[in-house]
Amino acid sequence: MLLVLAFAWAYVTYGSTPQSTALLYGIKPVIIAVIVQAIYGLLRTAIKDWLLGVVLLLALGFYLIGLNPLIPLFGLSILFALITNWRRLPGFGGSVTGPQGLLLLPGLPILQAAPGAASAANYGLVVLFLTFLKIGATLYGSGYVLLAFLRDDFVNRLGWLTEQQIVDAVAVGQFTPGPVFTTATFIGYILGGLPGAIVATVGIFLPSFVFVAVVYPMVPRLRASPWTARFLDGANAAAVGLMAGVAWQLGVTSIIDPLTILLALAAAVLLIRFRLNSAWLVIGGGVIGLLARLSGLS
Repeated sequence: MLLVLAFAWAYVTYGSTPQSTALLYGIKPVIIAVIVQAIYGLLRTAIKDWLLGVVLLLALGFYLIGLNPLIPLFGLSILFALITNWRRLPGFGGSVTGPQGLLLLPGLPILQAAPGAASAANYGLVVLFLTFLKIGATLYGSGYVLLAFLRDDFVNRLGWLTEQQIVDAVAVGQFTPGPVFTTATFIGYILGGLPGAIVATVGIFLPSFVFVAVVYPMVPRLRASPWTARFLDGANAAAVGLMAGVAWQLGVTSIIDPLTILLALAAAVLLIRFRLNSAWLVIGGGVIGLLARLSGLS
């Protein structure tokens, strides 16, 4: 968090300088490649059959047409659990009570958990905290699914950030140690300085501590439940679909010329085929972007 906070300060102070712009120009295509690598790795484990492939495609489609990410993430997961466990439903010899139904419908209220619409004019620490608290409480899957939530809340709904700022925030969260969720620190600082950074960080991480404490005693029962197993299978597939949607949309704003196309492709090959550390690639992309801008190649 402290490292991200330092980068956030530098971004706010020097982010508009030509040097910073050049660095981010080269870093952003690499970040897209990192997301593509994550999607590639998850595909092999998340898509176990054709029905999960359908879940992925539906999640991708729903996200691209502008639905709140919670709808495909939890709605499709619940639907997948129902379809694959229909024989356990009442009337088909089964029951949705007890451990088998433990995770059948808890997601339904979550679909309506998003705060009401806001605008850039009503920024406040309370709204910032509640938004990140909601994200921390409902986001499931790879940390890169965070991008879908950030874009939906802070770009589309609240209007507090631009697409470029979201990519910049994720770039900083990627090449600093720790989880990608430290992106919240960066965004909080951009919006509200040090108080905003602290509020955003506490908001996004707090639910995890609560959930781990509450759920841990139930882990054996959750693992044995066919409802839980299929719900999580559906959530994994939907999460990959959301990641693909985010990669596409952010790629449109980050991969803009032959050099950025080359950077993204080269980084993807090095990550997937040779498994290089993404931090070095991010640094390399920044150096190439800086050199390209200084030499007039971009």
